[in-house]
Amino acid sequence: MTWPAVLTPLLVAGGLAGATLAARGFLLRRFGRGLGLGAGDPIRTALRLPSLLWCLVVGLYAGLEVATLGPRLTARVELGLQALIIASVTLTGANVLSLLTVRFGERRTLGVGVTGLAQTAVRSGVLLVGGLILSGHLGIAITPVLTALGVGGLAVALALQDTLSNLFAGLHLLADRPIRVGDFVRLESGIEGFVEDIGWRSTRIRLLPNNLVIVPNAKLAQSTITNYDLPEPRMSLLIPVSVSYAEDPDHVERVLVEEAAGAAAEVPGLLPEPAPFVRFIPGFGDSSLDFTLICSVARFVDQYLVQHELRKRILRRFRAEGIAIPFPIRTVELRTADGSTGQTGSGSASDGRIGSVGA
Repeated sequence: MTWPAVLTPLLVAGGLAGATLAARGFLLRRFGRGLGLGAGDPIRTALRLPSLLWCLVVGLYAGLEVATLGPRLTARVELGLQALIIASVTLTGANVLSLLTVRFGERRTLGVGVTGLAQTAVRSGVLLVGGLILSGHLGIAITPVLTALGVGGLAVALALQDTLSNLFAGLHLLADRPIRVGDFVRLESGIEGFVEDIGWRSTRIRLLPNNLVIVPNAKLAQSTITNYDLPEPRMSLLIPVSVSYAEDPDHVERVLVEEAAGAAAEVPGLLPEPAPFVRFIPGFGDSSLDFTLICSVARFVDQYLVQHELRKRILRRFRAEGIAIPFPIRTVELRTADGSTGQTGSGSASDGRIGSVGA
C-alpha cells in the first residue's frame, strides 16, 4: 500500500472530523444559550462526550469511503461504526430524556416528572428500544430471545410477586396521581409528611420532625390518603373560642375578625383573602358561648404558627376589652347512705368562686 493510499483517507478523516468538531462547538453554545443551560448543566454535560464521539465517527466514515480496503473488511468496519453510533445515541437519549423529565416536572410542578420511578421508566424505555434496534442491526434474531424471556419471565414473576406488586403499584400512583412529590399527605395509619420521592419499590415520606418513612408502594396504593395539597394547597383553619355567657356575641365577633384581619399582614402563612369570619358555632356550651374563627392559610403546615400567633393576639385583646373566658361550672351532689340528698355546691368560672359541698 502506497503512502498516498494511506495519507489520503487520514487527511479526509481528519479534515471532516475537524469541521464537525467546529460545528459541534457552535451548536452546543447556541443550544445552551437558547435553553438557558450553563456550562455545568447536566444536560449539556450529557451531550458533550457523545457528540465528540459522533464527530470522530463522521470523520472515520469519510476516510473509509476513500480508503482502498477489501469489501469484507469495509463492511465489518462500517457495521462496527454503526453499532457504536446506535449504542451512543441510545445511552445519550436515555440520559437526556431522564434529565428533561425532571426539568419539565420542576417547571410544570408535576409529580410525575420528578419521581425516581418516572426517570427509571423513561430511561428503561429508551434503552429497550435502542437495544432492539441494535440487535436487529447486528443480525441477532429477536423472536427466540423474546420467547426465552417470556418463559423465564413467568418464573421470575412467581418468585418476585411482592417486588412486582410494588412496581405496578408505583406505576398506578404515577398514572392516577393521588399524590405528587412535594405534597403533604396523611395516611390512614397516621403517617403524615411531605412526599419526597415515588420509587420503583417504595415511596419516601418526610415527617415534620425531619425523619424519613419508607412505605411500600403496594401498601400506599391500598391506603386511604388525605392529600392536603389537592385540589390546592390553601386550606381553611378553624379556631374554637369560648367566652362567658355575660358577653355580647356581636362584640366578640367583631373583636375576633379585627384581630384575624390585622394578623394577616404580619403572620407568615395567614392569608388576607378570603377574609376571616366568625360563626356562632357550636353555640351554647355548658358554661360558655362557643364561637369558631375561620381563616385561610397558605399550606397545611402553616396552621401551627398561625394558631400560635392568633391565640396570643386574641387573649391579649380579650383582656384589654374585658371579655371573660370562663372556667367550667360544676355542681356536686352528695347522697347519704339512706338515699337522702345532702347540700349541693357549685363553682362559677367567671368569678373564680368555688362552691361548698355539704354532707
